[in-house]
Amino acid sequence: MFLCIETPELCRCRERNKGKETRERKRGSETEFSLEHLQPKERASFALRSLYETAGCRKYHMGRFEEYSLYQENRSFLSSEQVITFTDLDGRLLALKPDVTLSIAKTAQPAPGETLRYYYHENVYRPSAESHTFKEISQMGLEMLGAVGKAEVQQAVCLAAQSLAALGAEWVLEVSHMGYLFGLFDALNVPEAARAQLLEKLRQKNAHELRAAALSAGLSETAADALCGVLELSGGYATTLSKAAALCRNPAMTAAVAELTALAPTLGQAGGSIRLDLTLAGEMEYYNGLVFQGYLKALPRPLLKGGRYDLLLQKFTPGAGAIGFAVYLDELDRLNAMPPVQHQDTGKVMLNVALPKGRLGDKVYNLLAGIGYGCPEDYNATRKLVVENPAAGIRYFLVKPSDVAIYVEHGAADVGIVGKDILTEAAADVYELLDTGLGRCRMCVAAPAGYRDDPSRPVRVATKFVNIAKRYYASMGRDIDIIKLNGSIELAPILGLSDVIVDIVETGTTLRENGLQVVTEFMPISARFIANKASYQFKHWQMDTMLEKLRDTLHKQEEEK
Repeated sequence: MFLCIETPELCRCRERNKGKETRERKRGSETEFSLEHLQPKERASFALRSLYETAGCRKYHMGRFEEYSLYQENRSFLSSEQVITFTDLDGRLLALKPDVTLSIAKTAQPAPGETLRYYYHENVYRPSAESHTFKEISQMGLEMLGAVGKAEVQQAVCLAAQSLAALGAEWVLEVSHMGYLFGLFDALNVPEAARAQLLEKLRQKNAHELRAAALSAGLSETAADALCGVLELSGGYATTLSKAAALCRNPAMTAAVAELTALAPTLGQAGGSIRLDLTLAGEMEYYNGLVFQGYLKALPRPLLKGGRYDLLLQKFTPGAGAIGFAVYLDELDRLNAMPPVQHQDTGKVMLNVALPKGRLGDKVYNLLAGIGYGCPEDYNATRKLVVENPAAGIRYFLVKPSDVAIYVEHGAADVGIVGKDILTEAAADVYELLDTGLGRCRMCVAAPAGYRDDPSRPVRVATKFVNIAKRYYASMGRDIDIIKLNGSIELAPILGLSDVIVDIVETGTTLRENGLQVVTEFMPISARFIANKASYQFKHWQMDTMLEKLRDTLHKQEEEK
């Protein structure tokens, strides 16, 4: 048996040790849970959760699976119709959630006069434009449903701005209003069937094709000019709002401007950069009022997307309103992956240009050098793939022509020059700011002389432009068998490999010398000036300056011909 005798000294020693252990545990705990040791998206989730709960929002949690019928019946509200499905043990066809808002709209069902405020942190499963596979995407978002009035709209937009501010980087919030665009369409008597295409051209800032599409839809020259005038409604919030107000043609446009005006004081206190851009258009079937997107510097695409979606909620709760947004947390991983060339401090804002190698690239470089964007180093005399002139604020990346759109879409380059054929084939999500008119040719269907289509079987089509060919024949309702080739396309019908080819034709000499002839021309092609949508938010002044000089030079060259 051991006997332990407590003495005053022993008691004091024990108390000192206890205090020391407590302090050490506290220090260890602080080290273990310090937000500085977390990844950017993990830190963001803590900050956003605190923000939304402080604003009175309750967390909404849902399962990973949803009945597929929900998405089948509401396909127009999804970003992609491709959904991962499986059959459950009880025979039901289920899907991995491709969207959170649709599930909340289905189950929330607010009572008359009630406003529900929810936030969520969920994963969704969608096709990735980068990997061409399905991807698990981490989202945080906020939804207000039911009685949604002026106060709720202002709170939602304010929380969107505060969400961007909480992420610790330079940010831009871009705002638009679908009511303004719909009102303009009504005033110009734009046919319903043409509206989706015109909205797409507006999203791309594609002035040359917007005008052509408007005229093709039956609009007059004056109406087409009015529609193209929307492209000028982009810039600082107050200045652009004043321009938009002056162009109102009906009560719908006036009401949209009034709602944007009411937001101005709230947005003025947000602290970041707020831009009004009425070319920002959401999906027609989804959004019916305010729409907005948020960008962080150095990220290649919007980090935050949202808007008012009464039309969706009213499918489940008649008469109710809704506004919300989602933050795509996975995009924050890119903040730690800025390439070395972007880290170089030149003391100026550098415009990164993807320049295609070859004749087109040489023509474009000579044009840009002639308006002040040349480099001291001749890129044709070196094997370097990056040349720059910090004094002019310009940096060129020399890339394969077929890769230009990829570099720009993914933010490796701010702007680029690319053929319309490559741009269409890649379906790149970029701004198409200018048709340079360089390298003009056309996309054609060609076949041996005397060819006649046999409607009893699919057409065998040889091409390297697979997506373009599929879309063209789908528009005609014609079945085809695609044969993907990478060169010498004209050989395919000569050797009986295909019935026809889809390819670029400039003079037609190669076709004639190989016994082929053009069956139909269906797409004009020339070099286009494109821009990354996120880069445009932070470098729009530099891009617009370059565009203005380039447009003037091209116009003078055209007059001299």
